[in-house]
Formats: sequence, C-alpha cells, structure tokens
Amino acid sequence: MRLLVAILVACSAAFGVGCAAVTNPVADGIPVRRLPAEVLGRPRSDLKPIPLTVLRQREIETYTFDKGDVLAVVADNVIAPPGTPAPVKLPDATSDTAATGFPVPVADNGTITLPQLPPIKVKGKTAAEVEQLIKDTASGKNGGPELVNPKNARVTVQLLKKREYTVTVVREDLQPTTTVGVGGTVIGTTRRGNGFTLKLPAGQNDVLHALNQTGGLPGLEAKDEVIIERAASATDPARGRIKIPLRVYPENPLAVCEDDITLRDGDVLKIETRDTSQDVFYVAGVAGSRPFQLPRDYDLDVIQALNTAGAPLANGGFTQNAFVPQAVNSGLGAPSPALLTVLRQVGYGRQIPIRVDLNLALRDPRERIRVQAGDILVLQERPGDSVARYFTQTFRFNTAANVVRSPDFTETITGINPVSYTHLAGDSQMTL
Repeated sequence: MRLLVAILVACSAAFGVGCAAVTNPVADGIPVRRLPAEVLGRPRSDLKPIPLTVLRQREIETYTFDKGDVLAVVADNVIAPPGTPAPVKLPDATSDTAATGFPVPVADNGTITLPQLPPIKVKGKTAAEVEQLIKDTASGKNGGPELVNPKNARVTVQLLKKREYTVTVVREDLQPTTTVGVGGTVIGTTRRGNGFTLKLPAGQNDVLHALNQTGGLPGLEAKDEVIIERAASATDPARGRIKIPLRVYPENPLAVCEDDITLRDGDVLKIETRDTSQDVFYVAGVAGSRPFQLPRDYDLDVIQALNTAGAPLANGGFTQNAFVPQAVNSGLGAPSPALLTVLRQVGYGRQIPIRVDLNLALRDPRERIRVQAGDILVLQERPGDSVARYFTQTFRFNTAANVVRSPDFTETITGINPVSYTHLAGDSQMTL
C-alpha cells in the first residue's frame, strides 16, 4: 500500500511541475502514413545534371566575319605592288591561327578599308565571299577604280585573328580565407567572392568556356544554376536576365537555346551563393535548439537529420559532452525519446504537424520522411517514457545494493552481526 501511495505521489509531482512530455504543444500530429504525396515533396535525388554540351556553342562549320576580326589580305596593285612579299603569321602562345597577308581589321560597322577602294561590307561573309568582293571592287565592277584584272588578280583573304568578346564573371562561391592573429593563433575565418574579366574568342564565347576559365561548375556553397545578365538590356534587367538550372527533373525539358548560352560584349555571368537563411531546418526539444544547413544535392530523412544535429537516438536519451566522460548512463538507463513532430510550412502562414514514431522509423524506412527547408523538428519523450525515466532515475538498483550490504540487513537475515564477528575473529588471532 505504501509503495502504491509513493508511486501516485511521484506521478503527481512529475505532472504537476509541467513535464515536457505531457505539455508538448505539438504532440498531436498527423502520422506519416496518412500524409498526401504533395506534402512529402519530391526528392532532390530525382534531379539529373544537364548535359554540359548544352552550355557550349556548336562547332562553326564556316566562319563569317564581324567587327573585331582581323583579316590577312593579299591584293596586288591594291595594298602593294605585284610580287611584294606578304607578312607571314605563325601559330604562337596567344593564337593557333596561321595566315599570310597584310593585317586589315574589321571596323565596328562591319566594313574593311583598303587603299584606293571604297569601304567593303564584310559582316556576315566568308573569306571566299570577301575575296570576290575585293576582286569585283578593284576591277571597277562595284564602282571602284579599275586596278586589277579579275581574271588573273592575286587576291587572298584569311583570318588573322578572331574577334573577342569581353564578358564579366561574378562568382559568389564562398572561398574561405583564414584570419590569423598574434603569434599565429587563428582567430576566425572570412569568406569572399571572386570576379573575373574574360576575353573569349568567337566560337568560344559561351557559358561552358567562361566557367572553365573561372573555376569550373558552381561549388556546394552556390546555387546549382547560372545567371546571364545581358548588357543590351541594361535598361530592363528583368527581360535581360536568363537563368539556366544545372540540374532538372527528367520530364522537364531544358528550355535553353544556343543564343541563350552565347555571351557577348558587356554580358555578366553570375553564380549566386545559396541563401543559408532559407535552405535550413531547425531542431527543438531534447535535440537542442539550433538551425542546420540542408545539403544542396541530396536529401536528409528525419533519422539522418537528427543524427546531424547530435540528437539522442536509441541510447536512452543520454547525451555526451565535455563534462560527462562516461559513455553510458548509470543504473538501468531510461527510454529513448521517440516522439518526433515535424512542423512543415504548407503555404503562406500555414503549417501542419507531422508525427513520426522514431522507434518505428528505425525499423521501417517508409516512416523516414525527407526533411525540407524550413522544417522544425521537435523531439520529445512520450508521456509513458517520461514516467519510466523518472522512476529509473529516482529508484536505482545501486540503492538496493547498499541496503543489502548494510550490517543491519545481514544480521536480520543470518543472525550474525558482521561487525562483532570481525572483532571476535581479531581477538582470537591475538590470543593464539
């Protein structure tokens, strides 16, 4: 009877002080098995990388001239007298192009100017087409002076140097920089982005070449996408902003054409850092109170997320720290916290509580729902587990062992006082 009264008093005391397992405000959640598919969300593992060839221009079959190109031109009686040796340019470290002829640049209006001839429009034309234009113009066919005989005129046109496009690459990949204090002591770290100004030759002025020259694909600290801001749309940034995801769901075709990935003068290629304030999950209850960053390229289920947070899992609720050297709790231990409530946002200003039984989730992977950005994971004990923990911590078996080892208990059971017996044994030894 006295034991029953003691148990009732202990329970009243435990519940009267507001046990967290009993007063848990989010304990009444929806079981995982009753959730609709749209609440569970789609796994990030379904996203597939796009082919990198999508970010590169196709090989140019026939090169056409435009402003910024430099031509190598040989034209007798136009640039120099017949038989005059023309300069020869061999491949070097800056260019793999070989050409023979006098350098003639293409002006901003797409024309070239040769001595004694009117400007010749070469924009969008091939080398063979420009050769014919020079012959026709130098022979008087296009209204110019009759300087050559088109049948035997020596006229050649080659590409001496490809035009280049100046683009800017802004990478917000967070690069750690160690800050060192007095005496070599590290006092912290700072993070910064990087900026580059590139000159990309025609045919290589695309996203893939720009990425390769500035560090490759975005790192894990950055969003898995690239953004192109067109210089031609500076007055209307919204229309001149192209976002290219680097991973997509297989059924969603990538709506990107070659013109989208082609970079031109003044364009800005940007890699933005991840917004860590958005792509996080939170833990609360006996798991602590901290935010944690979600991985960019793969998912975490609730078990993995709690493990990342260092929460007690199947260990009797025992947490180690710098001030607790033992690896297990004393006595019989206590039940492990098994009631997890996931608070998930499902719209503006709305949330639903999802109830997860961790004991079941450890056995059945179907119960391990994926953690999404903004989720709050509240870990608590069930009321029955809380009561069991209270008794295992209050009534320990080492207390019973001390009672068994006490002299009064031994005398009651055996009729011998161990203290007197030891004294008598000592006296007998002295007498002998």
